[in-house]
Amino acid sequence: MKTVADFNDYQILDMADGMKLEVWNGVKLLRPDPQIIWNRKENETYWTNIDATYKRSNSGGGEWLIHNSKMPKTWKVTYQDLTFNLKLMGFKHTGLFPEQAYNWNIIRKKIQEANRPIKVLNLFAYTGAASIAALKEGAQVVHVDASKGMIDWAKENVKANHLEDKPIRFLVDDVIKFVKREIRRGNHYDMILMDPPSFGRGSKNEIWNIEHDLFELVQLCVDLLSEDPILFLINSYSTGLSKTVLENILKLTVGEKYQGIISSDELGIQMKNSDLILPCGLYARWEK
Repeated sequence: MKTVADFNDYQILDMADGMKLEVWNGVKLLRPDPQIIWNRKENETYWTNIDATYKRSNSGGGEWLIHNSKMPKTWKVTYQDLTFNLKLMGFKHTGLFPEQAYNWNIIRKKIQEANRPIKVLNLFAYTGAASIAALKEGAQVVHVDASKGMIDWAKENVKANHLEDKPIRFLVDDVIKFVKREIRRGNHYDMILMDPPSFGRGSKNEIWNIEHDLFELVQLCVDLLSEDPILFLINSYSTGLSKTVLENILKLTVGEKYQGIISSDELGIQMKNSDLILPCGLYARWEK
């Protein structure tokens, strides 16, 4: 399992009873997590002065319960030289997945090692953390997401990092339709990143199902790779897929056309002052 030890603005303080107690740059949140199936708290003293709790609804979804009247509506966290805007949103999210810092580091390292202009395609790009990591290293980025709200948030994050003058295009679009159009246009990329949801809807209500659509998407994306690609990265939070499945997809697609190394692993976050690690998702990557 891959973890990140230097995300100083984020820590898991404790985990118990299906809930994750965490602090984001001084803001303490309590959120449900299906991986936390034990009921023993490690440190009772942390479970006070919580700013907000996400409470699930029996009918689906849920809501944030604010306990602190001074709880900010938006606030910032930093990782190394990256800055991100956070806010409480539906379905318990804050706009950032801190375990992805491992992948941000990989993205930056591969661009640095290439030592040449790199074009990056970021699909299901969410609030733009991976796009910003690539921009920081001088890459040219195309950022695609079906949600205009997420695109707007990503633009705010680019501005927070003072990267507005860097080469990034934002597109509200259905990912598969966009990729097919890019193939017809003859465009190519040296790095392709994707963080597909289990289920989703495109910009015009197109249905996305990861088990049905992921292989087709990766197959299509092979035709978008340049003659000398450096990285193809798939992230997944879908409990229905294993890292071996993601590896197999890369072997059957990217690996059949390009020589490189294919690997996969879990991503996790280690709890503060503990050897407990919370699993947070999977990745698989092909790299030059």
